[in-house]
Amino acid sequence: MPVRKIIRIDEDKCDGCGLCVPSCAEGAIQMIDGKARLINDKFCDGLGACLGECPNDAIKIIEREAEEFDEEAAKSNLKEEEVKKDAEVARACPSCSVTTFEKEQDQTVDEKKRESVSRLGHWPIQLKLTPPEAPFFKNANLLVSADCVPFAYSDFHEGFIKDKTVVIGCPKLDEIDFYIKRLTEIFNSSNIKSVTVVHMDVACCSGLTWATKQAISASGKNIPVTEVIVSAKEGKIVKNHL
Repeated sequence: MPVRKIIRIDEDKCDGCGLCVPSCAEGAIQMIDGKARLINDKFCDGLGACLGECPNDAIKIIEREAEEFDEEAAKSNLKEEEVKKDAEVARACPSCSVTTFEKEQDQTVDEKKRESVSRLGHWPIQLKLTPPEAPFFKNANLLVSADCVPFAYSDFHEGFIKDKTVVIGCPKLDEIDFYIKRLTEIFNSSNIKSVTVVHMDVACCSGLTWATKQAISASGKNIPVTEVIVSAKEGKIVKNHL
């Protein structure tokens, strides 16, 4: 085999944030067991488009023996991955059908009992299951939440969901490039007025903010984004800014 330039991923430095995955147009990097991995030498062109996305400097360009880059094989792999994703959505349970819940907008809640009142106004909420053209996205203030947040932040419904359309996901467990694609479709299909991204204070969670901003840029829209970070230890907001 020829000696050529190719990426090397240092697994000790990789924290599994997944930011490198969408930057590889050839689909050579995938998240496997919580780490970014080069899945096949022939999918990597060795140009290093992924280098600048890693916050931990875990990706380097090296020279070693490797199969030649095969552009056609890379394209074929991307198509196969897209088919797999579509199949996963198709196998989803029937409960992913779009539903809107009527809520009293002026509903008042006793301070001692307000945790018992649901502010959720639609279904589904998983970003992978939510159709971009769903009516509840129209002219909405969108909440993009990491799915761990409601377990850590006790006032989630009153503090975040109220008066917002919500989608949730985990940028470590799911493909972040899919999130970018789906959010871009939502921004293109609906007149989203604002976006609030709320996530935990762990490295991988920040990928949700990055994916949201990438999607807004791809849509060509000018949508204000607020990022809120919640402490996993204390369950309190530690950062709240544009």
